[in-house]
Amino acid sequence: MDLLTIKNTLYQHCQTTLKSQIEALEENLQSIKESRDNETKSSVGDKYETGRAMMQLEYQKVQSQLNRITGEWSELKALDIHRKTSKVEKGSIVQTNQGIYFVSVSLGKIKLNDQIYFCLSSESPIGRLLLHKRVGDKIQFNKKEIELEQIA
Repeated sequence: MDLLTIKNTLYQHCQTTLKSQIEALEENLQSIKESRDNETKSSVGDKYETGRAMMQLEYQKVQSQLNRITGEWSELKALDIHRKTSKVEKGSIVQTNQGIYFVSVSLGKIKLNDQIYFCLSSESPIGRLLLHKRVGDKIQFNKKEIELEQIA
């Protein structure tokens, strides 16, 4: 499979993954909200207040996760994966002697068709090292030398 086909496949995978994460978090928020709002005051006031406070903390935690994933969704949608470039930038797929990296959103290791790929943010440690590099350039990561072989 050529790099452009791989990039399109990974892009679709990222979209599907983020969309399902957003939907799950939204459902979780709704469930927490309903539980919090339906809580009736018990005879022990402190117990009621503690329960509501814990639900509110959980709601805020899930809302924070949703905000992060929604931000990644926006970043993904803003990528121009069809742009041709000779150096690594957001939206590039990079084949190296150590693996194939899709500079997009932080989803980590992805296995598709028995092949491992890495979807990473340009803000990740290796993403920052790859940015603006060209074919033939080398970077050092975790005491390994990584050579860029192809960029699409």
